[in-house]
Amino acid sequence: MPIRVSVISYLNTVPFVYGLLNHPISRDLELHYATPSKAAQDIIEGKSDIGIIPSAVIPSICKDNIVSDYCIGADGNVASVLLCSNVPLQEIKLVYLDADSRTSVLLSRILFRKFWKLDPFYTPFDFSSQPIDPLNSYILIGDKALNYHDKFRYVYDLAGEWIKFTNLPFVFACWTSARKMDDSFVAGFNDALGFGISNMERAVKEVKHGFDQKYALDYLRGNISFNLDPDKRKGLSEFWSLALEELKSKVRWFG
Repeated sequence: MPIRVSVISYLNTVPFVYGLLNHPISRDLELHYATPSKAAQDIIEGKSDIGIIPSAVIPSICKDNIVSDYCIGADGNVASVLLCSNVPLQEIKLVYLDADSRTSVLLSRILFRKFWKLDPFYTPFDFSSQPIDPLNSYILIGDKALNYHDKFRYVYDLAGEWIKFTNLPFVFACWTSARKMDDSFVAGFNDALGFGISNMERAVKEVKHGFDQKYALDYLRGNISFNLDPDKRKGLSEFWSLALEELKSKVRWFG
């Protein structure tokens, strides 16, 4: 049976997709595309064997089963995980949340409470059925952030703000499995991901993504850091610690 792989359908996974499709390991894989929240759910329900899973969900799956030395991370502004608003930070009273990523929601709550010392209300928002109103405040992630950020007067990059707060990089998602994978498979899987990262120009030309090729390449090279290095692992551990505190606290939901 092929190994079932959940891939997040955003621009930032394009190098990974290219590598997995153009490496000999491709014959052993069955790729399917999902939002971050759906990719996590598929792992939990046993519908996928490996997925690029949002960091906030990994401890509930098995944090010992991060199966790759690659991730979706940031050493500076990430450009695709944003708090967008028509008013400055201190005047935000209500935030519409992107349900596609629990990680970004938790990150925003940590920053609001512990870094910015603010406590707005939160409410879920379905971007698939409702238009974005630039008069409101939103957490936007992935391609939505890249496409809509310029409609707002104030934009706060959550990765950049996290780095100001902790002096550590941020990890948004890691390749994770609910079970222990064979070492030889993991080696081949890592090799395929590395192949994709080493061939970004080909990746943005050959993998469908909906952006101008130069823009896509600049974003992938300038805003995304793919190596899960020791500093990112420290940042991930710090996020998990703060997220646990936040999940125990009372959240001000609206409506």
